[in-house]
Amino acid sequence: MTELGALVAHAKPAVKPARAHFSSGPCAKPPGWSADKLATAALGRSHRSKLGKARLERAIALTRQVLRVPETHRIGIVPASDTGAYEMAMWTMLGARPVTALAWESFGEGWVTDAVKQLKLNPTILRADYGALPDLGAVDWGHDVLFTWNGTTSGVRVPNGDWIADDREGLSFADATSAVFAYDLPWDKLDVATFSWQKVLGGEGAHGVLILGPRAVERLESHTPAWPLPKIFRLTKGGKLIEGIFAGETINTPSMLAVEDVIFALDWAAGLGGLDALIARSDANAAALDAIVAARDWLGHLAADPATRSKTSVCLTVAGADAAFIKRMTALLEAEGAAFDIAGYRDAPPGLRIWCGATVDTADIEALGPWLDWAYAEARA
Repeated sequence: MTELGALVAHAKPAVKPARAHFSSGPCAKPPGWSADKLATAALGRSHRSKLGKARLERAIALTRQVLRVPETHRIGIVPASDTGAYEMAMWTMLGARPVTALAWESFGEGWVTDAVKQLKLNPTILRADYGALPDLGAVDWGHDVLFTWNGTTSGVRVPNGDWIADDREGLSFADATSAVFAYDLPWDKLDVATFSWQKVLGGEGAHGVLILGPRAVERLESHTPAWPLPKIFRLTKGGKLIEGIFAGETINTPSMLAVEDVIFALDWAAGLGGLDALIARSDANAAALDAIVAARDWLGHLAADPATRSKTSVCLTVAGADAAFIKRMTALLEAEGAAFDIAGYRDAPPGLRIWCGATVDTADIEALGPWLDWAYAEARA
């Protein structure tokens, strides 16, 4: 390449993403969001006041509406983000049957660790390397089954719910935190589903959502765990479900500011057209990023199979890159305000991770492509 050619190759693109927020959590706020648009009457009030409880109930009702969760399923707001919600489900319901745990990325491995080292359940473990799925056909549905619907750190998801047996004897436990609001989840297949507000909704962290189907409630009311339960994990009293948890009476004090923030996001989602509109936005973003990858021989997808490739947390390979190269590349982008927080997860192979959930605008994904070219060239130089 000539000296002039090198200068041209390293020229900064003329257009930046209008919102350079591509983090996989906390994710971009909904378009048009600003703090002064949030309702504030419940701030400084008890969450147990009539107003506070009404706002929590509003968040639950909107969640049911947008996600199309059937009335057979209960929805509760719980502490400690998706992790707290999923661990609450594990600690309260496991131990009644054998357990199978699926792991193909960091968070799935976390649930394996809990099942093996903390609960000492001796589970069957089905693993796959980053970029692949375990053999879903090998799952024994006589077991309780732990899995992530969308592997945030690997960009690999289950293709659908067809592999979950209708006549299962065990419970299905889905960590759905990067999946809800981006896929049409089959609620009849999910006995337990958990997520946090800071993913596809672009809400704030620290709170989790726990969705229980009828079979999960039956388990809670018929099974007493062999281990002690901390107060924030207790979902039953006297052998009966504490129904208030699923009617706005949270186990511990929630942030009412975070509650108002997620109500804003859910109202935004409902105003767009609900779940179908959110799915369409995520699909368009993933397609735009796909086009960027296809046009560059130095970029690739960590998830090789499009049928199991995430449409939200899209993980990319960079030819010849090690962790130091990715750090240089992402630092350049951040310094220019062109892309924030797009390095792959620390335990994943070195690469990029770009959030394509519904709160991201497709035009910003499209504008990112030339900036990736620039940062790649600069980092190589």
